[in-house]
Amino acid sequence: MSQTARTIVIHETGGPEMLRIEDRDVVAPGPGEIRIRHHACGLNFIDVYQRMGLYPLELPHALGMEAAGVIEAVGTGVTHLKPGDRAAYAAAPPGAYAEARVMPAAQVCLLPAAIGFDQGAAMMLKGMTVEYLFHRTTPLKRGDTVLFHAAAGGVGLIACQWARSEGIQLIGTAGSDEKCELALHHGASQCINYRSEDFASKVRELTDGAGVDVVMDSIGADTFVGSLDSLKPLGMMISFGNASGPVPPFGLAMLAQRGSLKITRPTLFTHTADATACQDMAQHLFGKVTKGDIQIRIDQRFPLERVADAHRALEARQTTGSTILEV
Repeated sequence: MSQTARTIVIHETGGPEMLRIEDRDVVAPGPGEIRIRHHACGLNFIDVYQRMGLYPLELPHALGMEAAGVIEAVGTGVTHLKPGDRAAYAAAPPGAYAEARVMPAAQVCLLPAAIGFDQGAAMMLKGMTVEYLFHRTTPLKRGDTVLFHAAAGGVGLIACQWARSEGIQLIGTAGSDEKCELALHHGASQCINYRSEDFASKVRELTDGAGVDVVMDSIGADTFVGSLDSLKPLGMMISFGNASGPVPPFGLAMLAQRGSLKITRPTLFTHTADATACQDMAQHLFGKVTKGDIQIRIDQRFPLERVADAHRALEARQTTGSTILEV
């Protein structure tokens, strides 16, 4: 027996005005699938990239990669979830901007009772991103230094707290003094207002000329060269987003000239493609939250039908912390 669910869909790429709300059929789950009724959905820059066509989708397509809710039904072969379970996920395919959906079960995670649906929807993609940045990309140890851009955003505030919990010195950047204060409150050791200071020069000053061990950069084009210039010799550049646009082509000699630097362009979904790894990452994140090492800050809430306004706010860098869509 099928149901219908309000779902946000794009039929062509472009601006926020391309986001449409439609009633879509939600059928019984097939083998390896679950049907979940959402209580809240998360908002992330990957949603913007997909809407704009930077990350192409076969159109028309529903959007959204992250949500939390209650399992309504499970297909054959699903053993880690059952009807009535509280669950959350950050997973492909897109389609989380919806009242309910059917999707593969492997990357859907049992949500601990101590974590609310709003928190679950706000933390899965961002929190598991921080988990792989700090634990699965390059070795980091207590006392290491990290430069983290957009430190007052949803990923950034989790990263500030994660670094503090593990004795890592995180230097953040943000676009206002108020955002810098927010990052410092959440665990950044220093925060640079990139609108009033050259962040690469300031990093050198803060590190007595040495530079940092690792840069974690989700901004892309605007910060790329400055990020390289902030690294110490043999440092690691982790480029994991394109908020200002994709990094343009560059010559590998840039890395040699700046001290034999290393660079990688990872994605969350490469790490979570293995179901066991995905569940392990989620458990690590849940443990940080339930122990109080990390608090999930939700600063913006929009009803599902105002998803276009949510996208506009995110693109204009008018948000702090996490943003959720209320279903």
